[in-house]
Amino acid sequence: MASYLKHVAIIGASGSIGKIILDSLVASSRFEITVISRKDSEATFPPGVAVLRAEYSDQGLEAAFKSQDVVISAVGASAFGEQKKFVDAAIRAGVKRFIPSEFSANSQNDAVLQLLPLFGQKNKLIEYLKSKETDGLTWTGIASSGLFDWGLANGFLEFDIANHTATIWDGGNKSFTLTNQKALGEAVASVLLHPHESRNQFLFIASVETTQKDILAALEEKSGVKWAVKKTTTDIQVSEGVKKLASGDFNGAFALVRATVFGNTPGLHSNYAKEEKLANNVLGLHMEAISDVVKHMFN
Repeated sequence: MASYLKHVAIIGASGSIGKIILDSLVASSRFEITVISRKDSEATFPPGVAVLRAEYSDQGLEAAFKSQDVVISAVGASAFGEQKKFVDAAIRAGVKRFIPSEFSANSQNDAVLQLLPLFGQKNKLIEYLKSKETDGLTWTGIASSGLFDWGLANGFLEFDIANHTATIWDGGNKSFTLTNQKALGEAVASVLLHPHESRNQFLFIASVETTQKDILAALEEKSGVKWAVKKTTTDIQVSEGVKKLASGDFNGAFALVRATVFGNTPGLHSNYAKEEKLANNVLGLHMEAISDVVKHMFN
């Protein structure tokens, strides 16, 4: 394998995760980047990025992947099931590395799959990638857990900075890890720059190790305001999430994603720093203080 994987194709680059990855690869100035976009997409991308609008047929994908070293899939939940087709096309096109759409909770964990059955498609794709190693395609999965700075800024983590309110699960003392956007993008770039070390690996990354109570304390200190707290439990959140999903409300899935971080379901292993083997050192990532991250929320 070459010293690093230079020619990169990204599917799903207009989504939240895809944009983080694309911006990091562009900023590194080390890669030749092609965004693979559906023909009817009107999404725009940074200067210097090639955009190939293609049919997502077997033939269309194979042609799009020709001459690429790596295919990065950053597709959302509605397209998890399409990724096997991406893998097959990558093999036919001679791609060296496939990075599947993980970038979230650990899809290899049974407790996560219990909460998020949809992640079973991710789990099966990793098994499929393992079965294709003999065909010459390598792979790297990246579990980041939730995005810390992103989830603070937009309220996904249920800390409302504008209104000084927070939803705290089970007392808020459970420890977990989260990853910042910049670190996620840098992790993907580092995988491409270290193809041997990341070959056929499922990697865990993190930026902070913390608890909900510690996040709340940091937010209160920085804002100078005592926050209003809504107390809840894992059982309540999971039950409500399942009911919402069953009624067609996808907000229920967001609650279940939060449950993989904040929840007390046995076996979750939400603290990657203590319960998994972090790849931070291999990828050149560093842990950060939550106070430093929170400070940026108010700047």
